[in-house]
Amino acid sequence: MEPHTTHPTRRLTDLDESAVERLAELLALGVKAGDTLALHGDLGAGKTTFARALIRAFASDPLLEVVSPTFSLVQAYECARGRIEHYDLYRLQDASEAEEIGLGEAGTNVIRMIEWPERLGAGRSSSRLDVRIEDTGLASQRTFNFEGSDALFARLERLLDARAFLHAAGWAQASITYMQGDASTRAYARLIRDDDARAILMDAPRQPDGPVLRDGKPYSRIAHLAEDVKPFVAIDRALRGAGLSAPALLAEDLDAGFLLLEDLGDRVFGRETDGAVHQARLWTAAIDMLVTFRQANLPMTMPVAPGNRAAGTHTLAPLDATILGIEVALLADWHWPEVMGAPMPADVRAEFEALWQPVIALLLAAPKGWILRDVHSPNLLWLPERHGPARVGIIDFQDAIAGPWAHDVMSLLQDARVDVAPDLETRLLARYCEQMSAHSGFDEASFRTTYAAYGALRATRLLGLFVRLLRRDGKPDYLAHLPRNWRYLERNLRHPALNPLEKWYARHFPPNLRGTVIGP
Repeated sequence: MEPHTTHPTRRLTDLDESAVERLAELLALGVKAGDTLALHGDLGAGKTTFARALIRAFASDPLLEVVSPTFSLVQAYECARGRIEHYDLYRLQDASEAEEIGLGEAGTNVIRMIEWPERLGAGRSSSRLDVRIEDTGLASQRTFNFEGSDALFARLERLLDARAFLHAAGWAQASITYMQGDASTRAYARLIRDDDARAILMDAPRQPDGPVLRDGKPYSRIAHLAEDVKPFVAIDRALRGAGLSAPALLAEDLDAGFLLLEDLGDRVFGRETDGAVHQARLWTAAIDMLVTFRQANLPMTMPVAPGNRAAGTHTLAPLDATILGIEVALLADWHWPEVMGAPMPADVRAEFEALWQPVIALLLAAPKGWILRDVHSPNLLWLPERHGPARVGIIDFQDAIAGPWAHDVMSLLQDARVDVAPDLETRLLARYCEQMSAHSGFDEASFRTTYAAYGALRATRLLGLFVRLLRRDGKPDYLAHLPRNWRYLERNLRHPALNPLEKWYARHFPPNLRGTVIGP
C-alpha cells in the first residue's frame, strides 16, 4: 500500500437501478488483473447491486449466481477472462484480520472488489479505483463518485466516454456483454436492448506510434496497420456498396474512436465446421464472395464519410518488400532458435534471405487489387438467411492493403486455425479460377504461382509468429496450429517456382525437426 495522494475524480448523478447495472457492465469491460475496486456507501446504497452486475458482466454470464460474501467475507469467481474476488468487510473487527482472508497478499493475478474498504485502514493499492455510492433520497436514485490511480482512472474515463457515445446513439439502456476481441488493442462489447435489438460497440482509440523498428518507422506504419477507425469506416462502406456483408454502421465518433456496428451474430466459420459437407458449403460460399469482391473492382481511394469532406479519404497502402521481408524473418528470428537451440548462423540466414528475394519480387510484380488481409475462419460469419455472397459476413478488414489478389484466396483455403483438406482446397481453387477465367486479364497459371508463393510466405511467417507469441507474449495456445502450417508450407513448396526454397527447407528442416514439440 502507498500513502494516499490526490487522484483524478469523476461524478455521475441520477442513476436508477437499471443505470447502475449498465454502469457496472461497462466498467467490467475495462478492469483487468491487478485492479482493486473499493466500493464505499451506506447499507442499502447499492454496492451489492453494482458488484453483482459487474461480476456477471465480467464472466459474460447474466445468469451467474453471485453469492453475497457477507458471512464468508470473500467469494471468488473463475471465468475465461480471469479471476475476480468479491470481499465484504463489514464484519471485519480489525485491519489485521484482512490477511487471514488473503487481502494481505499481492493481488496482481486477480481483480478485487471490496465492500467496506475503510475497514482496511489508510493507504491504497497501485491500481485502485474508489467508488463512492450515495443514496440521494429520491426513489432509487444514486450518485457515483470515482477517484482512482492514474492508469486505472484513464481506463474509467475511456469507458465513461463510451457511455456518453451510447447515450447519444440511443443505446444507453442496452445490456452490455464483453466480447473476445482480436490481437489488437481494439475492444468489443455486445449490446442488447429491451426490444431485442442488437449491436456491437467497437472501442478503438487512436494508437500512438510504437518503438522504431526499421527505416525510422514503427511496425504499425511499416505493416500499414490501421491506427484509428477511419480505415475501417471507409472500407466498410465500400464493401457494403459492393453488396457484401460487412456490418452496417449504426453510429460513429471518428475522433474518439467509437463505432456502433450491426451485430452479425456468432456463427463464426471456425465454430461451424461440424462435418466435411457443412465446411465445404461455407468455404464454397466464401470463395464465391471473393469472386464477387474481385469483380467489384473497388477503387483504391475512398471517402471515409460521404457528405463529410472534413473526414477525408482513405487510400489502400501498397504491399512492399519491407513488410514481406520482416514477415519472412520471423522464422529465422524465433522458430529456428527455438528448434535448434541457437541463433540461425549468418551464412544460413544470408542464403535464406537470398532465396526469398526473387519470391518477394514475384509477389510484388503480380497484378494488384484489394487484399482484405485476414479472410479466414475467425473473421467470417455464416448468415444463411441472406442470399448469394451476402451469406458470408466479413469483419476485421481495417488493415486492407493493395497487393496480389491471390492472397485472400490463399488465406481462406489454407486457414491457419482450421484444417482445410487438400481435396477441398484443390476443388475450391479450381472453382475460383474457373469463375475468373471469363474475365479478361486473368492468367490462371500466374495466379496459381502467386497463390503458392504467398502461401509459402504466410506459413513461414506463422511458424515464427506462433513461437514469438509464446516466448515474448506468453500466449501458448497458438502452438497447436504449428503442424497444420507446416503441412500448408509443404503443399506450397511443391510448386516448381519454389523449388530452390523447397531444397533449403528440406536441408535445414527435415521431417523430424518439423515435428519438434514446442511447449511453454
